[in-house]
Amino acid sequence: MIIHRYILKNHLFPFIFSNFIIISVLLLQYLMKMADMLIGKGLSYWIIGKFIVYNLGHLTVLAVPMSALISTLMAFGTMGQNNEIAIFKASGVSLYRMLIAPIIASIILAFLLIQFNNYVYPQMNYTAKVLRADIAQQKPTLSLVPGVFSQEVPYYAIMFREEDQKNEILYDIIVFDYSNAEVLNIIKAKEGKIYFSKDRKRLILDLKDGEIHQSDNIYKVKYRKVIFEKHRIGMPAEQFSFQETITGERRSERELGAHELLIYVAEIDSIGSIYKKDLINNIKLSMLAKNTYPFDRQQENIDNRSFAYLRVREKLIASQNSIKSTIQLINNNKNLSNEYWVEVHKRYSLPVACIVFVLIGAPLGTMIRRGGIGIAAGVSLFFFLIYWIFLIGGEKLADRGLLSPFWSMWSANILFGALGIFLIVKSAKETITLKFDFLKKLLPKRFRVESNENENN
Repeated sequence: MIIHRYILKNHLFPFIFSNFIIISVLLLQYLMKMADMLIGKGLSYWIIGKFIVYNLGHLTVLAVPMSALISTLMAFGTMGQNNEIAIFKASGVSLYRMLIAPIIASIILAFLLIQFNNYVYPQMNYTAKVLRADIAQQKPTLSLVPGVFSQEVPYYAIMFREEDQKNEILYDIIVFDYSNAEVLNIIKAKEGKIYFSKDRKRLILDLKDGEIHQSDNIYKVKYRKVIFEKHRIGMPAEQFSFQETITGERRSERELGAHELLIYVAEIDSIGSIYKKDLINNIKLSMLAKNTYPFDRQQENIDNRSFAYLRVREKLIASQNSIKSTIQLINNNKNLSNEYWVEVHKRYSLPVACIVFVLIGAPLGTMIRRGGIGIAAGVSLFFFLIYWIFLIGGEKLADRGLLSPFWSMWSANILFGALGIFLIVKSAKETITLKFDFLKKLLPKRFRVESNENENN
């Protein structure tokens, strides 16, 4: 029991650390991609924080299996480097026994990730999509340029000559107010400030030392001039204020749990069976039209024969077109079913990868005998890239109907699982050491000499 706790303890910190690093890198890459959508829209820190949290769902699904591989490589690599594995074996503890605790932990982790994939991850994806759509529709904040009229605020045109950016003061302001169809107001002021209200629903313009010129659009002869020391204008600014949409849109396959996806699959399959029945009926009608000659063969009226022939030909063309359209509907229905089945299998194949990567990482760690993050991350990246190629390639093939959804999502797990079991058996029977000296040949000579000197020291 003490040995199992010790091995799990060696896994814990590398797992947490690698999870943090991987999610941070993936999140940074995603935020750089979405930077144009976020910058310059006056979004609050709360909205940006929610946007980041909601998008952590799909990043976590990728990071956890890879972190399981890195932590296993680091744990067993460190124990191999410190000769602890040799001591365990000399004490009668086989590699199989050392793997009991990590495998049980990976099974628990896979179970938790399955629950996350089916209940948390779909909701986070859906909420992130809705929030992303709301942000995309959000207009940028008000931008004013000296000497240019801005008409971003409805029914208002605003211009100023100079600006004190430090004190946020505008000078020589002119405002055209079209908010009242019957009256046109032209406001001039020596200086003023413009800012949003706390709820960002109103744009406030505080003016000093100015005058209002008001003309009547109906009775052109009416005119009024008002001189003021202070004047405040409240303009509508709903287009600049962010408003979240209440979720209620239809969800895609990535925004549903496995149980919900299976319900959709059942509906799709029932529709597909109806299409197949229609296809059989259309084929029967086509065969019947071919074998039917709707006139008396002894009839000598050529016009009647030609007319009957044309009618049969029209029926054949109509039935053939109906068959083609039905086949297309069946194919589309099958592809849609495959897309949903791929997502169903993915909800379970990625969590199971945690177990598979432990099976690979443990023997590789004992063979490499290096517990550093560099070696562990490099080897993990290599295996995860291969795994990801299998996953993405399989998904594309399954969507096109060239590969079953099961094999598209589980082939990588089966292949890597078999490889892990093979490596465990080989590592348990004899001592195998993997060296990476061949990588030194790729380094420049100067670095090669320095690394050799460091090893000698």
